[in-house]
Amino acid sequence: MINFKHLHYFWVVAKQGGVARASEVLHLTPQTISGQINLLEENLGQPLLRRSGRNLELTETGRLALSYADEIFSLGSELEESLRNEPADRPLLFKAGVAEVVPKTIAYRLLAPALEMPEPMRIQCRENSLENLLAELALHRLDVVIADGPIPPGIDVRGFNHSLGECGIAFFGKPELTRDLTGDFPQCLAGAPLLIPSGINRVHDRLIQWLESMRVYPRIVGEFDDSALMKVFGQAGSGLFIAPTAIAEEVESHYGVEQVGQTDAVREQFYAISVERRITHPAVAAITEAARRWLK
Repeated sequence: MINFKHLHYFWVVAKQGGVARASEVLHLTPQTISGQINLLEENLGQPLLRRSGRNLELTETGRLALSYADEIFSLGSELEESLRNEPADRPLLFKAGVAEVVPKTIAYRLLAPALEMPEPMRIQCRENSLENLLAELALHRLDVVIADGPIPPGIDVRGFNHSLGECGIAFFGKPELTRDLTGDFPQCLAGAPLLIPSGINRVHDRLIQWLESMRVYPRIVGEFDDSALMKVFGQAGSGLFIAPTAIAEEVESHYGVEQVGQTDAVREQFYAISVERRITHPAVAAITEAARRWLK
């Protein structure tokens, strides 16, 4: 690991053109500065400066080191200036990842409490596959990942699963489709066009198994990674579709569809995954508390 104090002494010497001038700027003796630069050179394994007559000049390695030092100390100055000019009540940054299979409305309802806290909060929200988000979490680039299940077996990521709750699923469709259905639910689904989540969504297998257990065989006309896109197709009348019962009213209102029926035999699960066994981040705590009240 580079000693940045030693690097700073080298940087000042290079900028001032010699140890004597650098000693005046740094208020240190030339011997102290030379000794610190020698330690830096020993750490790097290569000389940074060489004598040319009575002057010092940069070696090739020294020129490379100087270019990096320029960038490092320039960024340090920018950071100092930014913090100096930042208001005292600057918002707390909250970095959340949302697995791409989690319905957008559910994700919003789960994350919204973070923006309703008394202290200022700024949220950064990223959507990606669960595997990619867990990799970001492991590098502490995210504070939490919202997923449709716990960390899958086989993914070597140290994290902790916090259950937020679960709910059943409901079936929806345009009135033009639903009025042609006959019989009671779920037998009325037999032969009906159905849009379902694709295999990357954990509810896919549960749904297929439940339909088979009920001996109900709809006509599957589409599978979707993105639940929002599936709903748009349903809104257009391409087929019936499913959504969590927890957002049934929002789905009916937003997409102009009506509910055909619902079941608790197929459950949608939601988790917050964090690197903390005990949640300490205030936004994550607010999310988990609100979710557990909502998704009983």
